[in-house]
Amino acid sequence: MKVKLQELYQENVERQRTRYEELARGFMQHFGQRDLVFCSAPGRSEIGGNHTDHNHGRVVAAAVNLDIVAAAAPNGENVVRLKSKEYPNMDVTDLADLSIHKEETEHSASLLRGICARARELGYRVEGFDAYTISQVLKGSGLSSSAAFEILIVTIISHLFNEGKIDPVTAAQMAQYAENVYFGKPSGLLDQTASSVGGFTAIDFKDPQDPVIEKIDFDIAARGYALCVVDTGGSHADLTSDYAAVPAEMKAVAALFGKEALREVDPAVFEKNIPAARKACGDRAVLRAIHFFEENERAAMQKDALKQGNFERFLQLVLESGRSSLEYLQNVYSPHNPQEQGLTIALALSEKILTGRGAWRVHGGGFAGTIQAYVPFDLLEEYRCQMESVFGAGCCYVLSVRAAGGTRVEL
Repeated sequence: MKVKLQELYQENVERQRTRYEELARGFMQHFGQRDLVFCSAPGRSEIGGNHTDHNHGRVVAAAVNLDIVAAAAPNGENVVRLKSKEYPNMDVTDLADLSIHKEETEHSASLLRGICARARELGYRVEGFDAYTISQVLKGSGLSSSAAFEILIVTIISHLFNEGKIDPVTAAQMAQYAENVYFGKPSGLLDQTASSVGGFTAIDFKDPQDPVIEKIDFDIAARGYALCVVDTGGSHADLTSDYAAVPAEMKAVAALFGKEALREVDPAVFEKNIPAARKACGDRAVLRAIHFFEENERAAMQKDALKQGNFERFLQLVLESGRSSLEYLQNVYSPHNPQEQGLTIALALSEKILTGRGAWRVHGGGFAGTIQAYVPFDLLEEYRCQMESVFGAGCCYVLSVRAAGGTRVEL
């Protein structure tokens, strides 16, 4: 995909033009003068389907107006060099060695190496290039900075060496592969697909190799609401085991019925066998399975509510999702660190301000990080001030939905 700067950013064109000029200067400073290709990949907001994607479930997601951008150019060498404005070190990947490097686990270098490896495995051309990046999707913001970074790398490879022919679904699958196999995080496909495809999308991962993607035309602002994500500032350090336990426990329940994922299990059969599931997998796994079955159906209902323009019904479903995540999925704080419960506090404050007027829920993977809220415009300033008084200035992101996914940008 390729879009013009004006089409991508609309109201903020001049500010973004200045940002891209900084991008070009940053590239020149680190790599010298070159003919540049500019690329962008958006962050994402999970709208519905909390922790359903990794068990082949349904989700609703949206690409948002905060993105990560890159200036890139071939370097004629068999090496990839990437420098980010936000980090001091440069990632360097030798294309002659695309094996897994254990020392790179959970570092961006592993994603770069993994994407290059997967691209070559799938028959795409990958040669050496240099890239300089600037991100608005900051790490820990809850907008999936890792997925945006992954999709950005695929987009660069697509446009530098493959005539832009890597399609959005393949791009998302390549990114997920790198995150699962090289980075070491067992994520589903939601984040990568939302960033790659763009817009409001309902995605059904019943067949993860061929997900069904449906675009939804809906304008939250036209209904008088702001889509907010609040960063509570919690640390994501040492949470990998918490994240990994969610899909693992769900799949353990599925395995009890001879299936790989919960999507393949009949909910009625599961309910009849809860005593056996408790004994084999434990109570938390059973509760998380209950969440999956209900959340999977809820995501489909959220899609229908948005398509029908029934925003009140949609908000009710958001609240139900939030309660299920808190009570059944149990991803609002880490059981290893119960003294840190920023998400729970943010949810409690949201309830005090928004009851009867809006909706709120844990956002994304959970355990630390962010909540999502739908805030009427007349309460937005009160809501923002309350959140910033507790979690710090700039913690409340007011987002808009971006139509384009990973794309080349024409200045």
